[in-house]
Amino acid sequence: MHVVSSAVLPEGGRLLLLRCGGDFSIQLDDEELMGSTDHISEEALATAVASRLPHLDGEVLIGGLGMGFTLGAALAAWGPEARVEVAELLPEVVEWAQGPLAHVFGDKLADPRACVTLGDVHDVIADATERYDAILLDVDNGPDGFIRDANDRLYCNWGIRSARKALRPGGMLAVWSAYPDGDFVTRLRDGGFAVEELSVPAYAGSQTDMHCIWLASKPAVGSA
Repeated sequence: MHVVSSAVLPEGGRLLLLRCGGDFSIQLDDEELMGSTDHISEEALATAVASRLPHLDGEVLIGGLGMGFTLGAALAAWGPEARVEVAELLPEVVEWAQGPLAHVFGDKLADPRACVTLGDVHDVIADATERYDAILLDVDNGPDGFIRDANDRLYCNWGIRSARKALRPGGMLAVWSAYPDGDFVTRLRDGGFAVEELSVPAYAGSQTDMHCIWLASKPAVGSA
C-alpha cells in the first residue's frame, strides 16, 4: 500500500489517501477511517434517515465528504427537489474526489442537488436555524473528537442543542460510530431528541463486526 496524497489537519496530524491495487483507503496517521470496499454502514447513515422521514424534498447536511458513499446514498434516496450539502473541512479531500477517487465518486458531485461547502461542519450547523430536514455526521470514529479535538463540540451538550436548532421540526440528526456509547445517547435524550440506535454490519456478510448509527428525531410541530 502506498501513499497517493496527504492533507494536514489544522491541529496537526496527517490525513492520508492510500492505494493498494485497485483499493483505496483514507487514514489518520496509522488509523484507517474508511476504505473503498466496505461502505455499507456509511450508506445506511443516509438510507435509514430517508426511510423515516415523511418528505424527501428538503435540505440535507452531510458532515464530511470522505469517499462519497453517504452522499451517493442520500442522492439516491432524496427527491428531485432536495438539496444535499456536504461540509468538508479539507480542500484536499475535495481534490481527491475529483482526481484519484474520481472513479469512486462517479457523477455524484455533478448532481445539481449536491453542493460542497468548504468549512467546519460545526460552524455550518451553528449558523443555521430550522434549515435542515436531516443532518448526517460521519466525521469521527465515534462521538468524540478523534479526527480533531475541535470536533468534541459536535457531541457535547452545546453541540447537540445547536444541531436541534438547525433542524426543522420533525427533522433528524444521524451520527455514525464504530462503537456504542451510552453516555452520548443520554446527552441526545437530555437535549430533547427521541433516539433510536441501529447496529449495522461493518461490511457485507459480517455477523460480528458491527457499526452503530444513532437516529435522533426532533419533535414535530405540536409535539410535546
